[in-house]
Amino acid sequence: MCPCCCKHPNATSYDVTDKVEFTKLPTPAAIVDPPKPKPENGEAKETDGNDTYFKLCENMTLSLASNLIFTPLLLEGKLSVCSVDLLSSKAGQNRQEHHTDLYHGDELILRRGQTFQIEVELNRPFSTDTDKLYLELKTDSFKSNRWTHVIIPLVKHLEDERWEAKIVEQNGNKIKLSINSPANAVIGLYELTVTTSSLKGDATTTYTSSKNIVMLFNPWCEEDSVFLDNEEERKEYVLNDTGRIYYGTEKQIGARTWNFGQFHEGILEACLFIMEKSEMPPSGRGDPVNVVRVISAMINAQDDYGVLVGNWSGDYSDGVSPTAWSSSVEILRKYHSTNGTPVSYGQCWVFSGITTTVLRCLGIPSRSVTNFQSAHDTDVSLTTDVYLNENLEPIDYLNRDSVWNFHVWNDCWMARPDLPPGNGGWQAVDATPQETSQGTFRCGPASVNAIRSGHVYLKHDTPFVFAEVNSDKIYWQRNLDGTFKQIYSEKKAVGHCISTKAVGSDKRADITSLYKHEEGTEEERIAVETASRYGSKPDVYSTPVAEDVSVEVKVDGEGPRVGADAQLKILVKNLSSQPRQATIHSQVAVMYYTGVLKGTIKKEQMPVELSPNEEKTIDWVLTYQQYQSQLVDQAAFMLTLCGRVTETKQVLANQTTFRLRTPDITITPIGDAVVGKEMAAKITFTNPLPSTLKGVVFRVEGLGLQEGHEVVVGDVGAHSKVTLTEHFIPSQPGPRKLVASLDCEQLSQVHGVADIVVLEQ
Repeated sequence: MCPCCCKHPNATSYDVTDKVEFTKLPTPAAIVDPPKPKPENGEAKETDGNDTYFKLCENMTLSLASNLIFTPLLLEGKLSVCSVDLLSSKAGQNRQEHHTDLYHGDELILRRGQTFQIEVELNRPFSTDTDKLYLELKTDSFKSNRWTHVIIPLVKHLEDERWEAKIVEQNGNKIKLSINSPANAVIGLYELTVTTSSLKGDATTTYTSSKNIVMLFNPWCEEDSVFLDNEEERKEYVLNDTGRIYYGTEKQIGARTWNFGQFHEGILEACLFIMEKSEMPPSGRGDPVNVVRVISAMINAQDDYGVLVGNWSGDYSDGVSPTAWSSSVEILRKYHSTNGTPVSYGQCWVFSGITTTVLRCLGIPSRSVTNFQSAHDTDVSLTTDVYLNENLEPIDYLNRDSVWNFHVWNDCWMARPDLPPGNGGWQAVDATPQETSQGTFRCGPASVNAIRSGHVYLKHDTPFVFAEVNSDKIYWQRNLDGTFKQIYSEKKAVGHCISTKAVGSDKRADITSLYKHEEGTEEERIAVETASRYGSKPDVYSTPVAEDVSVEVKVDGEGPRVGADAQLKILVKNLSSQPRQATIHSQVAVMYYTGVLKGTIKKEQMPVELSPNEEKTIDWVLTYQQYQSQLVDQAAFMLTLCGRVTETKQVLANQTTFRLRTPDITITPIGDAVVGKEMAAKITFTNPLPSTLKGVVFRVEGLGLQEGHEVVVGDVGAHSKVTLTEHFIPSQPGPRKLVASLDCEQLSQVHGVADIVVLEQ
């Protein structure tokens, strides 16, 4: 058989007998086997049956005429891949252009809707005339038989919004490919395979890269539904790995630093693990609405073995107190390393901090949001209902609605093509397990614009969030026949000082106006009444109540401190031209920040006589001795005032929450902050109580400064001062934050932060 009919498997060039040239022959080259591709960073495979074609010439001896030269006739060796370089270095073009250079490790981490490059080394030069090449991507969940399979063809010209690849550079056996991904691509982990063959489709080989590709949402891409058209906001809501979470009461707003750590080692892997554990079909992972809804369920462990166990009992002996956490990193890494064992314990700010970490890590702009005086509506009435007996005393078993001192959830940014126009932008999502949504403890995403307008019929869970920020507090009194009548409506009771960290600074930004119109305006009343028509008590606003006497509570300055007497002022105003008399009943109860009362610790009655247009101030005091043994998490109280005006029978009602301020931890850096050079920080704390703190533990952490760890101090005497010195070596340049928190039975929400600018070595 002549060589023109069959490729010889062992020859580097081929001779033919139908062309004769009289020339001096070179020395014949030795016939050797070409080297097979080595799986340097992957695996090369041949498909079944390919060897048959090449074995036709085995065991043949070719007699070559000494005066003939045989020239090639398009019979090159079979094309195969030797290696694939994903160009995944943090300092490389891909990671820099895709804003993923901050993630730990050298994986190829990409954002969808944006071009990226890879290099492929072949066993010989690629020819467009004879060779065919295409790429395949499979989501990592293909191992569970639920996966997405993408074929990426080789084209001459790239077009947007589709998977395509183009050769942009060829140098010998190496080619560089530029690859497009659509802006709605499924996010997650992909396995890459390169397939080569002849144009006829035979002689096929495949090569699977040993490194995977991670695809994320892309807030920099206009076609992506999470696109955010402001670079400073993208830096804050996607790239900033630290933040501030607010707590306390509207009159005494506290703030603590939280390390989100979305770029920290192991966090991306943990976030992808959460996605896999949710068993969300890969086909739904391209839609941020679906992803956020799943994440809000998976962050809590209530019904799906999610990340964090909620605990409001005050007993955290078999876990970590919620107030002791100051970072998402330890929680997420622990959940991942234990193959999905829920971590103990968390409350709303911890759920929110973790949600911010996961969403930012996946590429969805997000922020932690605190609502002060946050209502918890349990019966979808869209009102916060307070039931009183015939003597104006609370009926505890009926009062299931509550108002939390504060509640922390999240905003995330995305378009909402599933809703009418105008409802995109910020969406509220809440991972704290409060009420079920479609059978699962989750909440959102709910359009903030829809909440503001009272359009509670729009998904997801808009009625619940509306009630949290803008429900009226309705007081009902029981009649002698057992029925109830509405006796008072408090229209400004909930949804105050809605707060988040400001863009580019550690200041607090008040975003109440995004969630509701200004209190008392016609727009705000229309929104409330619109929402109520879709609730379980649509006729609640049919009868207005006249008012000419008002009562309110004021807190001076920053408010009372733990360890001292709490002093408040009760202001009673007569707005009429006639004298008024009333008896005000007051009671104060220790309260968990969720609005659940532990118990009443003080009751009293205050007779009030008011001249026409008079304003009277009543001093109210709760002594340290009265509350010292009753404190719970957040050191919070609720003061309830109720009364009736003798002349008009008008009902007076007011509920005010206040907290006792805790001392800060002071952190003082010592020495120069330089990468690779040891420095120190002095941490000091003074016990504010006239009693001993038992079992004090400090937690210290700084992203790029040192790993989080515990420092066991033990007992701290009354009014005693504790000083610690931490030694560490900064590993990352730029502005960093060293955070410390204190955990003990008697005090919570004790923390401190130091800003440290680390220089390059």
